[in-house]
Amino acid sequence: MIEYKIGNDLDIDEVIDLYRASTLGERRPVNDKDRMLRMLKTANLVITAWDQNLMVGISRSLSDYSYVTYLSDLAVRQSHQKQGIGKELIVRTQQEAGHATTLVLLAAPAAEAYYPHIGFTHHPQAWWLRPGENVR
Repeated sequence: MIEYKIGNDLDIDEVIDLYRASTLGERRPVNDKDRMLRMLKTANLVITAWDQNLMVGISRSLSDYSYVTYLSDLAVRQSHQKQGIGKELIVRTQQEAGHATTLVLLAAPAAEAYYPHIGFTHHPQAWWLRPGENVR
């Protein structure tokens, strides 16, 4: 049985291990422990999924708890995927942030087809500046 917990007071090595054991580790700075720790500690809505003492999933978000919640990371160990853990992490994120907030995320290329399947709507007007790029 999977247990879910709220909070970002986590062992960073366990978090990094989870990211590496999921496909998200390929797109996050898992080799920069200090940066990963800052990512974790400054997120104000973190929900984890546990299979006994093993962290098997994480939802890491930034929320104002009134208008918008940015779901920046959703990761589930490959060994535990296709069991509904990712969906449950999203449901719990939405509940904690408040149903009046809009949940926003950037999908990984391999997950683009997943989000419409569970009810997300595509939004084509998203823009970003990557690290090293500046406003002109």
